[in-house]
Amino acid sequence: MAIATLHSFVYDCPDPKALAGFYKELLGWEIVKDDTDWVTVGDGGPVQLAFQYAADYVPPVWPQPDHPQQAHLDVVVEDLVEAGKQVVALGAVKHHHQPGDEKGFVVYLDPAGHPFCLCD
Repeated sequence: MAIATLHSFVYDCPDPKALAGFYKELLGWEIVKDDTDWVTVGDGGPVQLAFQYAADYVPPVWPQPDHPQQAHLDVVVEDLVEAGKQVVALGAVKHHHQPGDEKGFVVYLDPAGHPFCLCD
């Protein structure tokens, strides 16, 4: 029996509205809560992504250990190349470090610098 149910995965960031907009477009979800310092996106299911304002936000510098990624999202896509073009158009940046040699997944950074992977 579970002790809890996952509700939200929360990212610290300098601009919650902008980062929520990025993930809204990436996942095809909707904004379900929009406060000044907290914006949430979801698809009506039990799990949401939330973005909270952090005045002292420092983006991760993965794979460097002094500012580790701590967490990242893996999202499945039908075409790694096409999806890569689309996330770059939304403001993502392809990471220079690709541990999988682009076989099965590609690492990107969202507009606030959080790593995420497009996976096939």
